[in-house]
Amino acid sequence: MARLLPDDATGRAAAVEVLRAGGLVAMPTDTVYGVGVALSAHDGLARLFAAKDRPLDRAIVLLVADLEQAASVGVLSPAARVLAEHFWPGGLTLVLAQAPGAQLPAVLTAGVATIGVRLPDHDSPRALARELGPLPVTSANLSGHPDARDASEVLSQLGSRVDLVLDGGPARGGIPSTIVDCSGELPRVLRPGATPSTE
Repeated sequence: MARLLPDDATGRAAAVEVLRAGGLVAMPTDTVYGVGVALSAHDGLARLFAAKDRPLDRAIVLLVADLEQAASVGVLSPAARVLAEHFWPGGLTLVLAQAPGAQLPAVLTAGVATIGVRLPDHDSPRALARELGPLPVTSANLSGHPDARDASEVLSQLGSRVDLVLDGGPARGGIPSTIVDCSGELPRVLRPGATPSTE
């Protein structure tokens, strides 16, 4: 079974160590609980997909600490910048064209030339991303099962499939992020969610 630690400074320091060692960490976010791995971890993304029983053709979002990190992996078009300024930090994922030189693994992006990026309105994932860089994070549940809204729901679904769970109490939002594709000429809503209107 995964270690369970409070989502505080000590817990986050332990989470950074686990992530640096290539482990999987579940954490609270402003929407639902997520599970992440360091982008640099050898075979880390493969472990993340396997832990969730997630199909390999489904890309994984990067959670970032700030706008600068977002720009390091994706091209912030004028429309994307407007949306980011209005709705970040928050429950909005922007699908961006990959930044030149980003060199993101194909398994992360499902082999396409875009990347989903989100700046969450929660200190936990932002703190981890500040230490480790943009962090691949997906919902902390088995693929096709209900989203985990607290640490106990993470443990009941993922149990020993993850190394550490940060317990930050119930997720504030409980609804996954809205996804807007900003990789083309006009923004396009791909999934309605936590951000009620991006008009």
